[in-house]
Amino acid sequence: MKSLKLLLAVALCGLLSSCFKDEPLNAECDIEQAYVHVDNPTDIFYSATDTLINVLSDVTDITFSVKAGVDLTAMSPLFIITDGATISPANGSTHDFSNKTSVVYTVTSQDGKWSRVYNVKFEEYTPPLTEFSFEHYYLTDGANGGQYYVWSDLNEDGSEMGNWATGNPGFNLSMGSSAAPDDYPTVMLPNGYKGAGVQLTTRSTGPLGALVGRRLAAGNLFLGYFDLSTALTNTLQSTNFGLPFDHKPLRLTAYYKYSRGDSYQDEDGNIIDVQDMGNIYGVFYLNHDAKGNALVLHGDDIKTSSQIVAIADIGGLDETDEWTELNVDFVYNMDVDEDLLASQGYSLAIVCTSSFYGASFRGAIGSTLCVDEINVLWEETSDEETEE
Repeated sequence: MKSLKLLLAVALCGLLSSCFKDEPLNAECDIEQAYVHVDNPTDIFYSATDTLINVLSDVTDITFSVKAGVDLTAMSPLFIITDGATISPANGSTHDFSNKTSVVYTVTSQDGKWSRVYNVKFEEYTPPLTEFSFEHYYLTDGANGGQYYVWSDLNEDGSEMGNWATGNPGFNLSMGSSAAPDDYPTVMLPNGYKGAGVQLTTRSTGPLGALVGRRLAAGNLFLGYFDLSTALTNTLQSTNFGLPFDHKPLRLTAYYKYSRGDSYQDEDGNIIDVQDMGNIYGVFYLNHDAKGNALVLHGDDIKTSSQIVAIADIGGLDETDEWTELNVDFVYNMDVDEDLLASQGYSLAIVCTSSFYGASFRGAIGSTLCVDEINVLWEETSDEETEE
């Protein structure tokens, strides 16, 4: 009996010692949020919500958008970083961000073995482009191995806007280095309508995609950004559609070709008697809710949200092997507030997909949409008409 008690005591001591062992030091080194404290935010920013940026896991360039002519010589950004990490220069230290100056911050993990470099800057708002030719593209390395195409238009100084996004980063999680760049859902098209274009193809996501109930990935291209952190757990929230737009859009035009895949499948992988269709559409929406909270539309509400002001959408695109012009008006369901428009209170999303219901993981493997020369025609203000 004594031997049993002794064994139990030894076991208990061992259990307690294991509970009190030091946790391993955190190896992460990320900026999770960047923000600025100022007395009167709208003196510098278009909206008070512009003082806070949620930093995506694959982003290292952090840019605050500010009004023209504001004094940026003494700004003191603050950062929320991963537990235990340190940041240099010091969190909240003051720097001169004028003349598009970037300040480099280095975040070092708690265990001291890893670091990550971020470029932080403040820039005057640049009016968005309305003509897109997709001539600027490059290959980037994925977080799970492999390379895929990225598109970005250029500012006047040659810097990247980072305005176009795709679901390629999510596909990279499923397929990694086993997929070549041209095997991804959204790839460069050498022979577009004019110069290069973009080819969107509905692809199988392989065993991992089937395991998480996402058996296919439609090729997509959209104004906005892709949040990789929710790609496998809440895919519809990964697509963040739209960017601030300070003009009233009137018409969306583009050139496209489309061919559908042979076998249409539902979200469970069952083959059903349905023909796939492509889609190219525009959505103009209020980017703050009634309480003043900033928002973006996602894959689950891009066509249904009560925030939507206007939509340009002719519905599904049928097959055509010739470059065909898309020309569709924005249909408005509410008036536009000119003051809100001038303060970037609206966002514009342009979305292209190779499978109409691809966001619900329904479509035909092999369906292909080629797109090029997207243009948005917008209403000129009286001031702009006078200048001309």
